[in-house]
Amino acid sequence: MDNLIFSLNATMPIFLVMVAGYILRRIEMVNQEFISVANKLCFKVTLPCMLLLNMMDCDIRHTFDGKYVLYCACSTVTCILVIWILAKLILKDQTIVGEFVQGAYRGSAAILGIALVTNISGHAGMSSLMMLGSVPLYNIFAVIVLTFEANETKQDSKDNIKKAVIGICKNPIILSILSGMILSCINFHLPKILYKTVSNIGSLTTPLALIAIGAGFEGKKAIKKLGPTIAATLIKLVLQPAIFLPVAIMMNFETDKIVAALIMLGAPTTATSYIMSKNMGHEGVLSASIVVLTTLLSAFTITIWVFVLRTIHII
Repeated sequence: MDNLIFSLNATMPIFLVMVAGYILRRIEMVNQEFISVANKLCFKVTLPCMLLLNMMDCDIRHTFDGKYVLYCACSTVTCILVIWILAKLILKDQTIVGEFVQGAYRGSAAILGIALVTNISGHAGMSSLMMLGSVPLYNIFAVIVLTFEANETKQDSKDNIKKAVIGICKNPIILSILSGMILSCINFHLPKILYKTVSNIGSLTTPLALIAIGAGFEGKKAIKKLGPTIAATLIKLVLQPAIFLPVAIMMNFETDKIVAALIMLGAPTTATSYIMSKNMGHEGVLSASIVVLTTLLSAFTITIWVFVLRTIHII
C-alpha cells in the first residue's frame, strides 16, 4: 500500500495537470494558437534548459560505470529497433508508425525519473548514469524515426538520411544534452544568477507540456486509435521491464542501479514525445493518447514491479 500511495503521488498530479489542460480548452481559456506556441516553447527553450542542467549536474567523472551505461544503451537500442520492425510489419495504418514507436519506447527518464528513483531507493545517484545511457539515444532515434515515418509523401532514403542527420545536428534537445555532458565532464558551474535563471525557465517544461497535451487531446480521434494506444502502453509498462530487468539482475548490478533501470524501462511515456511529434509534422493524437494512458496506469504497474523486486529480495 505504501508503494501504491507513493506511485500515485508521483504520477497522478501529472495526469491531473493534463486533465486541467483539457478542461481549459473546453471552456475556451486556451486555444489552438496557445497549444502551438506552448509546444514550440517547450521544444526549443524550456526542455533544453531543463536537460542542460540535469546533465550538467551529473557527476559523470566520479560516478561513471561503463558496464551499466552500456546496459542502458543496449537495452534502449534493442527496444527501439524491435518495436520499429514489428510496427512496420503489424500496424495497418502506417502513418502512425513514427508516433507508435516513439510512444512505446520513450520513457520519462528526465522528467519523472529522478523523482521516482529517489522515492524508491532513497537517493537519485544512479539516475544520472541511466539518463546518460538512454536519454541521448531516445532523442536521436526519435528524430530518425519521426523523419523516416513522416506522414507526408515518403522521400527516397538518401533524402531521409540527410534530413535525419540535419535534424539530429539541429535538435535543441540533443544539443542541450551534449552540452550538459561536456560541462559536467569539465566540472564547469554556471554563475548562481545564470543557473537560477536557466533553472526557472526549465521548470516550466512539465506543467506547460502537460497542459498543452491535455488541451490538444482529441477524444474522438483518440478512441479510433485505442488499439495502438493499448499496445504501446503494454510494451512500455509491462514488456520492456519483463524482458530487460532480469538481464540487469543477472548482471549483478547494485540495488540503486536496478531501480534506475526499472524507471528507464517502465516509466510512463514522456510528454516530450508529443512535443517532438507535433514539431516534426505528425498529428500527435496517438502520442497524446499514449502519454495519458501510460501516466494513468504507471502508478499501478511500477508498484507491481517494486513489489516483485522486493519479494525476490532485489530491493
